[in-house]
Amino acid sequence: MADITQDFNFLQGVKVVDFTQFEAGTTCTEVLAWFGAEVVKIENPGRGDPGRRLRPGKPDDDPWYFRQFNVNKKSIAINLKSPKGLDIVKQMLKKADITAENMAPGTIERLGLDYESVKKINPGIIYCRVKGFSPGSPHAKGLAFDMIAQAAGGPISVTGWPDQPPVKPGLSFGDTGTGMLMAATILGALHERNRTGQGRLPEIATMARTGKPAQRRGSKPSAGNNAPAGLYPCKGGGPNDYLYITTSRANPEHYSRLMKLIGREDLIEDPRFATGDVRVKNSDELDGIIGEWTSKHDKRDAMEKLIAIGVPAGAVFDTLELQNEPDFEERGFMQHVKHHNGEDKMATWPVRIDGKTIRLKGAPALGGNTAEVLQSWLGIGAGDLESLRGEGVL
Repeated sequence: MADITQDFNFLQGVKVVDFTQFEAGTTCTEVLAWFGAEVVKIENPGRGDPGRRLRPGKPDDDPWYFRQFNVNKKSIAINLKSPKGLDIVKQMLKKADITAENMAPGTIERLGLDYESVKKINPGIIYCRVKGFSPGSPHAKGLAFDMIAQAAGGPISVTGWPDQPPVKPGLSFGDTGTGMLMAATILGALHERNRTGQGRLPEIATMARTGKPAQRRGSKPSAGNNAPAGLYPCKGGGPNDYLYITTSRANPEHYSRLMKLIGREDLIEDPRFATGDVRVKNSDELDGIIGEWTSKHDKRDAMEKLIAIGVPAGAVFDTLELQNEPDFEERGFMQHVKHHNGEDKMATWPVRIDGKTIRLKGAPALGGNTAEVLQSWLGIGAGDLESLRGEGVL
């Protein structure tokens, strides 16, 4: 098979000092690494990113969770509590274009590596700060993970059924969405810096509260003004044997096409369903009619039939089905990636450039690039490295 991957060199020559951990920060710096920046994780010797050790009862051997958010990066293991170690990192920050951190509130300040301090070392640096709660808010000291963001930021409040408790969405988009937003902002700030020489402090707080509360509507559209729309059971009866179908009020052809497909042309002009408003009022009855048809078809087959006639539809594919989707691998979206201690099948950046997607490279071993990075960034030779190791700095 022809090589359908490539190195993206958009950010070739850009240096990133990466203090991030877990997901919200690491997804941001991973995008920068995918785009060709040299991203160097600063990690504690012996422990590193907490994401390296998330399997209870198992050794800290860089599980899949860590690999997922740290491919294409480098790692140095350095003791930031050591004056020499801290000085080395400051020298790196002086040469860096970007730095990013999502440590617990107050941690980076105690190290003397907050924005105001780093700006004195490098006025042109783009300093990325990701926190759960905005500095200055009543909750500024609060620790936050994705599920906290989804709760306090609103998504959980609109997920689930109206007469039942709210439900947490399955995806960790509070973290990964934050990373994507921050990566885009950094690129904008970097472009401005190249024009003006001015550094910036992009920062994001993942929890915001706005306006009136939206209502939970289960699988139905949140506005509640569109029918038929929702999840319909398919042949097989498994937990994910469902098809999501929606018909737009702005395109009445969706509804008539659907009725023709399922053999119910008589319902196109039926007074109970002839307009968008009455379809909403009688949606339960209409859903039952559509569900009777979908339940006789495999979800993928039903999806293809609807796509063929121009009706929006998507089968509910579970994570294993997506992991094993042949088309993803053929197009390079899913790649087999060799790490220092194993191999994974992983998703890459979904955007292709000139027909090719980003080539993934294995996640780094803890401190696996210490000698290489310190030599190339700061000119520290083998003899000095050995001395620093002997002193417990590295």
